[in-house]
Amino acid sequence: MACTCEVIGLACVVALILSIAAKAPYQMRMFIVLFGAGAIVTLCIPFMILRPRDYRNGLIPSWCFVQLCRLMGITMEVRGVENVKKEHGSVVLMNHQSALDLCVLSHLWPVIGRATVVAKKEILYMPFFGVGAWLWGTLYINRSRKSDSINSLQKEAIAIREQNCKILVFPEGTRNSKETLLPFKKGSFHIALQSKCTIQPVVVSKYSFFDEKKKSFRPGHVVIQILPEISTDGYDKENMDKLIEHCRSTMQQEYTRMSKDALSVNSKKQL
Repeated sequence: MACTCEVIGLACVVALILSIAAKAPYQMRMFIVLFGAGAIVTLCIPFMILRPRDYRNGLIPSWCFVQLCRLMGITMEVRGVENVKKEHGSVVLMNHQSALDLCVLSHLWPVIGRATVVAKKEILYMPFFGVGAWLWGTLYINRSRKSDSINSLQKEAIAIREQNCKILVFPEGTRNSKETLLPFKKGSFHIALQSKCTIQPVVVSKYSFFDEKKKSFRPGHVVIQILPEISTDGYDKENMDKLIEHCRSTMQQEYTRMSKDALSVNSKKQL
């Protein structure tokens, strides 16, 4: 009986913290996001060990993290799901803004297919989260050693062809919250050309409710748009720059349009 009361009491405390999270200052909200992600993954690790390196290990943590974000007033909608072709693999390009991209990945994981993410190796050493991400198939790349990166990406090219994997990549290579997308790195395009697969652009509207420099983090709404696949037929290493520019300009045009719409929605939510 005493144990039951303690559990109920703890649940009430957690509910109270989450209920005020929408009005909490930047530092507390970021703590809740990062600590919450780590706690969710930690609880799921014992079950994920049963089938290591399986994309399905990410389904339950994704669902839990989506619920956490909703409780904090962060809502996201995925559009263009009809553009996902699960019968073949592809390279999925996404714009990279902040740690909140974890919530974007959580929304995409159930709908994108047999997914895996390419991430920098430093994330592997994040307590609990790094191991959990490895268990659901994240590919860690040591960007300081080009040979290791190439070998890892070659393995992913094979996975795309043989297992119909969807490789999620942030082609900008670093976080960017500006109005213009950064130049795209070539790594993901090498994968696409080597595996002869399509490229699936995914554009995430600007987080107008989040400003890391100003330490501002309010509730807000985000649109995740899955665009039609872009064929790599007719492209090779010689004219890869044209393919890169085509993908970037397509995503930039959509990013500009979506961000204006999202800003309008978030401005109304603040009134």
